[in-house]
Amino acid sequence: MLAAEILNILSVSLKVSLSATLAAALVSVPIGIGLGWGRFPGRNTLVTVLKTLMALPTVVVGLLLYGLFSRLGPLGFLKILYTPAAMAAGQFVLALPIISSLTCSAIEGLDPRVRRTALTLGASRFQAALLGAREAKLTLLAAIAAGFGRVVTEVGSAIMLGGNIKDYTRTMTTAITLETAKGEFELGIYLGFILLAVALGLNLAVAKGLESR
Repeated sequence: MLAAEILNILSVSLKVSLSATLAAALVSVPIGIGLGWGRFPGRNTLVTVLKTLMALPTVVVGLLLYGLFSRLGPLGFLKILYTPAAMAAGQFVLALPIISSLTCSAIEGLDPRVRRTALTLGASRFQAALLGAREAKLTLLAAIAAGFGRVVTEVGSAIMLGGNIKDYTRTMTTAITLETAKGEFELGIYLGFILLAVALGLNLAVAKGLESR
């Protein structure tokens, strides 16, 4: 496998996973803040469901979205099956419960006086939520990094929704699967180390941020 091809595969992996993680963060962080500070009927059930979904098998996500995006599925008109967009949708589903649950835990860990003081001083609920996000920003960053780590290494839904098409939907994990199936174990391990290096770099950056807090 040529270096240019490996770079292309890495580029597809990062584009899909980063876009999915960003989209999931935009949805998950508000959900996590709402659950962390909210007190309403059914809250504990919702938190439990989110924590359970953190273990959602990637193949199950792939099957469900494949049914939705297939030509005869309810979202077949979008024609995104076997595209990076379909892969990002699968990774979005996987990242959402992780980021939401960890955000909820981060907000619950804040001093409750932060929210009470903000509301007493005339802040709206939205402004109080923004304050909570700022107070827990590094922990939220760690939650988002955990979501990224989950999706960048998944392979089940990526193969089912992307099809492992060369120079289009082939990611690091699907390439590893392909090379291993061909008996190219050395190349598969090499690609695995590259993927681990990317994950290590991200975690080191997050750890440095937490240490400087």
